[in-house]
Amino acid sequence: MLGRRDGAASSVVPLDRDRPLVEAARRDPAQFDALYRKYLAQVYAFALYELADHHAAEDATERTFLRALAALPRFREQARAEDGPDASTFRVWLFRIARNTIANERRARRRRPAASLEVALGAGLAIADGSDLETEAVTRDEASAALRTLQSLPDDRRRALLLRFVDEMTTAEIAGVLGRSEGAVRVLIHRALRDVARRLDTTR
Repeated sequence: MLGRRDGAASSVVPLDRDRPLVEAARRDPAQFDALYRKYLAQVYAFALYELADHHAAEDATERTFLRALAALPRFREQARAEDGPDASTFRVWLFRIARNTIANERRARRRRPAASLEVALGAGLAIADGSDLETEAVTRDEASAALRTLQSLPDDRRRALLLRFVDEMTTAEIAGVLGRSEGAVRVLIHRALRDVARRLDTTR
């Protein structure tokens, strides 16, 4: 569906890059698997950073895709000319569902696993070049401190950073996910980076 910009005149907008996959899934729900495989890692990474627990992230990821599949007939593409040829309003819509699913999970949880950050990302913190154990321990400590600092940020600042640097979303996409203006998203990212740098500096 072509978007309409403010005003009486309509303008030609680029095709949403996921339109063929969305249309195929609408015709045959089994084809939703292509969208699932395309965005599984991104949604899972977002959930893992938000929840800091493997099992909770897996559950939230599965619920996100199940809800997206159920709601797919109601999805409406809203591409804008300024978004460019790589825009995916489906991706923004999917991450809105993920954000709400994760928020529900966070409210439902009564406690967080004590060492969940280290367990969740332990494999990714390993030293691949054969460095000695002392160097590996220092690297793990630094990474763990950064992750703890990230978790301590206000929700919108944390999510803005995750979407920008983990899921590599554009400012416009993040604005769509968070329901903020692009200017507000830039401010969130700037303040989040400043907070992380300041807090890490005080722990040294």
